[in-house]
Amino acid sequence: MLSFSKDLGKKLVFFAAFVSIAIISYKINFSPIIGAEKQYFTFFQFFAPITGTFLGPALGALAVLFAQLINYFILGKAFDAIGLLRLAPMIFAAAYFGSAKRRIYFAIIPLACMLIFAMHPIGSKVWFYTLYWLIPLASLRFKKSVFFRSLGATFTAHAIGSTLWLYTVPMPANAWIVLIPIVAFERLMFAGGITASYYAFSYALSKLEVAMPSVKGCFQTKLAVGE
Repeated sequence: MLSFSKDLGKKLVFFAAFVSIAIISYKINFSPIIGAEKQYFTFFQFFAPITGTFLGPALGALAVLFAQLINYFILGKAFDAIGLLRLAPMIFAAAYFGSAKRRIYFAIIPLACMLIFAMHPIGSKVWFYTLYWLIPLASLRFKKSVFFRSLGATFTAHAIGSTLWLYTVPMPANAWIVLIPIVAFERLMFAGGITASYYAFSYALSKLEVAMPSVKGCFQTKLAVGE
């Protein structure tokens, strides 16, 4: 019982540490969000998905949720249904990146987004925009590749975020068409950032295990692959 309590305490410490790092990454802007005045993608998009690997998909997704909720409180944003739904993209990205055998279930999400997007009057005119969301499915063939898993995670977030945006922010069809090449560049950058973040934290945590053997078992240091 005492050993269990100590292990739980250590896991909670690392959970809090990852939440803290995620909140800090929220404050570093990466690029403006087109169509949204004074809103930016941040380094949170690079860091959040990898929490699913080091803490496990469920705990990692929870850490991402906590970080986003705390950021809401810090910014003083009002909680509403739309605001809460917009927390979903990075939560599912973390779950996708960190899971192994169950990853096929997360791949269903982009397919659902493709259907919902195409059902919208504007979305039906630019249905081809959603072809990007086949990437999370394709990446399943390369489950041992950190980069392809990163690509699948960031496009899972993109599928959910774009669908929510379509239904909540008025934007003409030609604006979505203009976004197509921008999305390719943006998501490749995000996938590269997620990959770099994974290797950096994997290296740092492996060194920490050597320096402090007592922390072993508090987090995963290898990508979950499964069968």
